[in-house]
Amino acid sequence: MTIDTTNQPPTMRAVSQDVLGGPEVLQLVERPRPVPGPSQLLVRVRAAGLNPTDWKHRAAGLFLGKPPFVLGWDVAGTVEAVGLGVTLFAPGDEVFGMLPYPHGAGSHAEYAVGPARAFARRPASLDVVQAGALPLAALTAWQALVDTAQVRAGDRVLVHAAAGGVGHLAVQIAKSRGAHVIGTASAAKHDFLRRIGVDEPVDYRTVDFAEAVRDVDVVLDTVGGDYQLRSLRTLRRGGLLVSILPFPAEGLAEEAARLGVRTAMLLVEADHAGMTAVADLAERGLLRAEIAGTFPLAEAAKAHGAGDGGRVAGKLVLLAG
Repeated sequence: MTIDTTNQPPTMRAVSQDVLGGPEVLQLVERPRPVPGPSQLLVRVRAAGLNPTDWKHRAAGLFLGKPPFVLGWDVAGTVEAVGLGVTLFAPGDEVFGMLPYPHGAGSHAEYAVGPARAFARRPASLDVVQAGALPLAALTAWQALVDTAQVRAGDRVLVHAAAGGVGHLAVQIAKSRGAHVIGTASAAKHDFLRRIGVDEPVDYRTVDFAEAVRDVDVVLDTVGGDYQLRSLRTLRRGGLLVSILPFPAEGLAEEAARLGVRTAMLLVEADHAGMTAVADLAERGLLRAEIAGTFPLAEAAKAHGAGDGGRVAGKLVLLAG
């Protein structure tokens, strides 16, 4: 059951927007503090990562439609209260997780509510900034490479935008499973790629990866568009393209069938088992987010501006307290 919150403040600070647009539409506002319903947790947010989907929703609404809304799916913090029926966690537990995507957004605030099974315990060895950076991107990579592609030792895996938020975590997850990893990124990021385990960095600006890479078992597409079609040519017969941009390029299914390869379009889901696996990898030192910058809630617009250009290596994180 929920704990007594009668002495707690009825409101909280949150990053909200009333219109779609650039980073300047974001504003720090007072909102009613949420109350956990059945099977939910109320989490006092300490850190919350940002992802490309945040700036895309800010600018275009995507799945959320018209504002007002509070963005954010990554969350790391302390359980403040639990709803009816929750047995996995108790007030005071340190947790991290991903709010249900897409309609569960709201972690860019001082408090957030979400299903108890969207969370896992935060290992003591994992600091709160790391925990806030990992959930959505790491779950996306895990669900693509492990749940969907079932990557195994010896597989050849091509990761596009391998220095990006999902990409650099996907590299580490693939390496943890014994894969040989090829990663696309600009030449300036190749030292970083080698540091996180990429066996073959490919400079997409000077090399056509579709001609340079062959006999791949799995491609993780984080770019979309013609990257999907071009990536099919890198796959061995029977290989699999998994795209986290779940809108197939025109003619993708037909071209895949012609080449004898497979495709899968993935939208990340809240996942207790996946978060537990991510926590285990992080605790064992096999998964670490590259932190590109941290910002207080009041500087959310600045954080969005930093990420909007698509050139960030790693993750940006908001600090809520």
